Amino acid sequence: MSLTSIIIPNYNGANLLAGCIASIRQYTTVPFEIIVVDNGSTDGSLSLCMREKVKFLSLPDNRGFPQACNLGLRMASGEELVLLNNDTVVTHGWLTHMQRCLRDDDSVGIVGPYTNYASGRQQVEPFYQTIDEMHASSARQYAPDPSRWTSVDRLIGFCMLFPRALYDRIGELDERFSPGHYEDDDYCYRARTAGYRLMIAGDAYVHHYGGSSFLTRDPGQLEALIERNRRLFTEKWGVDPRAFH
Repeated sequence: MSLTSIIIPNYNGANLLAGCIASIRQYTTVPFEIIVVDNGSTDGSLSLCMREKVKFLSLPDNRGFPQACNLGLRMASGEELVLLNNDTVVTHGWLTHMQRCLRDDDSVGIVGPYTNYASGRQQVEPFYQTIDEMHASSARQYAPDPSRWTSVDRLIGFCMLFPRALYDRIGELDERFSPGHYEDDDYCYRARTAGYRLMIAGDAYVHHYGGSSFLTRDPGQLEALIERNRRLFTEKWGVDPRAFH
């Protein structure tokens, strides 16, 4: 059975990262490796990685989300690749259900799950009040069901699965969007331009805390960054990315 590489960028998110790694180990039933790319954390994240015996790369400072992902992708050994936020908790069947969707047709290039927190069509009303309640009922709520797979024009980068063949063909995330925002839109657009389809595996679910970011917490600065990167996307492709939201 082939290996899946799970790449987790991290910046001062030790507590969230610990829960993310624990959930992967508990609820992933296929061969995988975890690769943490740490952006100069000072909160004990590196000690956590050593204790957990995961593969990791320590950067001297915060290089942002796209570069962290790219460095992790270069370290990956798997034939399938996952980009996963550190502020996520995976559930029963998350990866196997997404893989089934990815492998269903050669035209499928990127697959994402449903979640409680995202922009666009991947966000659904949560079926739980606590993480323990989520795990207790996720196997029932998200049983394998191909009828729940949906083709979309855009997926969010908090959790994306794609084959190495796609990565080899369209390349890395575009670091002009650093420290983050619209690099996932760009990657999805490039995949679609290369003839691939994007799918939501509606029978897979990943909890996303959200709000844990490499970016500024200042609302004004964040809004300016989002607008800047939207303009960069529009200049690059001649289309406003909001058309796909």
